[in-house]
Amino acid sequence: MDLRPLLEASRGAPHARVEALALAARRAQARHVEHARAARELEDLVPCGCMALVMADWLAGGRAPLAALGDEEGARVDAELPPVWDAHVHVFPDRLFQAVWRWFAEHGWPIRYPLLAPEVASFLLSRGVERAVLLHYAHKPGIARSMNTFVAELCGADPRLIGLATVLPGEPGVADIVAEAARLGLRGIKLHCHVQAFAPDSEEAAEVLGAAEQLDMPVVIHAGREPRSPALPVDTYAVCAAERTERVLRRFPRLRVCVPHFGGDEFDDYAELLDRFDNLYLDTTMMLSGFFTGADVPVRLLSARPERILYGTDFPNIPYAWDRELRVLRDLRLPDAALGQVLAGTARDLFVKAQS
Repeated sequence: MDLRPLLEASRGAPHARVEALALAARRAQARHVEHARAARELEDLVPCGCMALVMADWLAGGRAPLAALGDEEGARVDAELPPVWDAHVHVFPDRLFQAVWRWFAEHGWPIRYPLLAPEVASFLLSRGVERAVLLHYAHKPGIARSMNTFVAELCGADPRLIGLATVLPGEPGVADIVAEAARLGLRGIKLHCHVQAFAPDSEEAAEVLGAAEQLDMPVVIHAGREPRSPALPVDTYAVCAAERTERVLRRFPRLRVCVPHFGGDEFDDYAELLDRFDNLYLDTTMMLSGFFTGADVPVRLLSARPERILYGTDFPNIPYAWDRELRVLRDLRLPDAALGQVLAGTARDLFVKAQS
């Protein structure tokens, strides 16, 4: 458990006071783990306030929800830009999507585009996005197969959509679920350490990662520590770290791993891993928006390693205009080849070329 926020807040306090705070935090963490286990049995994520004193950074020190930006949106992808593939788009079955929005409204930020799955795809494609990679995640055992079928059917209705599968690490039949997803035509696996409450280097995760490596399916895994929230079923700083991702990259050298949000908040560590491991990719999702304070994004990677960076948005679960980050990328005036690679080329290489 990371006690740095707590210790920073108690700087200058008597030693006995600091020790008492640390003990209280450890007890809070134990209670939080119990809540996480209980949350798995429910349809929605269960808010838990027991970690409020020691968790949250990007989410304004636990004072979420954050305010929406209210910025203007464009009618279409800017004509100056090369083809755009959005490599980080969320879709869920209706009831689960609505539960996700309720969670964000209370604990994250307002959802500007509360669109159901078919509308998500048509919104982006009708505005000039060439292709969209659809992501989802199962928060409890027993629902991954139906969710994967749901996404496969969406993709079957429109060849411009690329679907990834979900599976909950530790649930029964992980290898079979992954193999079935591949037969459905899904192009990779999406995992979320925060929501699914696991560490990327755990044995539960290894079962999924090994099955994906065997089938040459890339894995998109939210393994960065932020955004941290006391309403999540796990302390994200306790289960996520760049060093844990490094263990994954070493253990599964043929597995292509994409960590969203530039690996936030350990940007420099992930930039260094990008140089050392050819099987690591990062995506830009939400990190070019300026929405999170304290997110010092290594924009240099856009031109230094464009072949390993993917453009993504988190659409529709965003609190600002759908094309906000596209306009940022346009205004950065990257070299044409680098911009084209980030906006579409890397996603094409990762999800289409390698499996065609």
